[in-house]
Amino acid sequence: FKEMIRRVVRQSKFRHVFGQAVKNDQCYDDIRVSRVTWDSAFCAVNPKFLAIIVEASGGGAFLVLPLQKTGRIDKAYPTVCGHTGPVLDIDWCPHNDHVIASGSEDCTVMVWKIPENGLACALSEPLVVLEGHSKRVGIVSWHPTARDVLLSAGCDNTIMIWNVGTGETLITLDDMHPDVIFSVCWNRNGSLICTACKDKKVRVIDPRKGKITAEKDKAHEGARPMRAIFLADGNIFTTGFSRMSERQLALWNPKNMDGPISVHEMDTSNGVLLPFYDPDTNVVYLCGKGDSSIRYFEITDEAPYVHYLNTFSSKEPQRGMGYMPKRGLDVNKCEIARFYKLHERKCEPIIMTVPRKSDLFQDDLYPDTAGPDYALEAEEWFEGKNGDPILISLKHGYVPGKNRDLKVVKKNVLDNKSPKKVEETSAPQKPQINMKNEVKLEELLREVKSLRDLVTLQDRRIAKLEEQVAKVAI
Repeated sequence: FKEMIRRVVRQSKFRHVFGQAVKNDQCYDDIRVSRVTWDSAFCAVNPKFLAIIVEASGGGAFLVLPLQKTGRIDKAYPTVCGHTGPVLDIDWCPHNDHVIASGSEDCTVMVWKIPENGLACALSEPLVVLEGHSKRVGIVSWHPTARDVLLSAGCDNTIMIWNVGTGETLITLDDMHPDVIFSVCWNRNGSLICTACKDKKVRVIDPRKGKITAEKDKAHEGARPMRAIFLADGNIFTTGFSRMSERQLALWNPKNMDGPISVHEMDTSNGVLLPFYDPDTNVVYLCGKGDSSIRYFEITDEAPYVHYLNTFSSKEPQRGMGYMPKRGLDVNKCEIARFYKLHERKCEPIIMTVPRKSDLFQDDLYPDTAGPDYALEAEEWFEGKNGDPILISLKHGYVPGKNRDLKVVKKNVLDNKSPKKVEETSAPQKPQINMKNEVKLEELLREVKSLRDLVTLQDRRIAKLEEQVAKVAI
């Protein structure tokens, strides 16, 4: 009997994941979120910056805010504004928190370098402009493990893979998709991509060989957009619509695409489901455009394979959603995911935690995760090498900067064949300077905030006094 009960209620540490929106003063207010009709997330976030595609007259622009810059955002706040048409998609480089790529209706992809403390003035000069698409570019996605490799997909039904370091196209896949590409996703080590297309096919492609290695026709029968993502074990998770316009999710094995491992009907809402996946915990979060909820599922290797966990619900519908990489989370609070939900005029962080009594580091929630170091150079990847993500421990929280500065110095030292001493003396200094700057910046921000609060208080007092004076005058 106990055995039966155990079977009915599946044990999972994520059953009680608890979602909570932050308080109002920790939101980003007065942001004119883009109204472009395109099914991308409109938002990208990393441990340093939040980027949001915004309405811009006469071109395309996106905001980049340091994470701590919450509150009301001034209308005159500088934007990244080099595109001549609306921006459709943005993606932070996984190996450098200051580099972001954007795709636009102007048929170009641009790559930008954001200054250490965010933008002090409008940024209109990209690091590099990647030209080659003949129609608007709706998808940009960095390679997960190779340095400076970027994928873009356009409404010309073409996928291009670029070496950003040299600004060249290295791979063009222009004869595989007869219609609009809805989504493109790299697998864990970046050796394959999977795509969802308007012709209702999900394809698995080896981009370096220019070959389709697996495909499924009518993965979802409905005509509305699909999404397909790779999971850590190589399986594929898709969202789409049934013939009756119900939203569906399905799990596939690319070695045998005849039928899904598992398929679930969800509801009859018509917003496209954007999947966000955490490879460390095997949890998939589904955020529907226009929904006011985030549903999450755990994927395991026991039937029914996709296990519904819970739903986070709120009142306001979401226009888009940003998803923080694992190294940007607060491990002391058992935070396992953080979303940045776009409303019409603001961005609201939503924090997902697993309630735990202990204050100790919960290593079952935080296995080693992909860090910011790349495994391969662009050239090595194009020559056929593969590299798994380089993992880091989050036991003491993520400390930005250190490892990378060391790596760069080491590499240069080896190139110049200069003595080891240089490496030891010059490497550790950079992070200290950064840390000092960050501490100073935080102090300044605190002072500015307290001054702002003081001014607000004084304003209220003056208003009250004026009211009282007016009453006396009457």
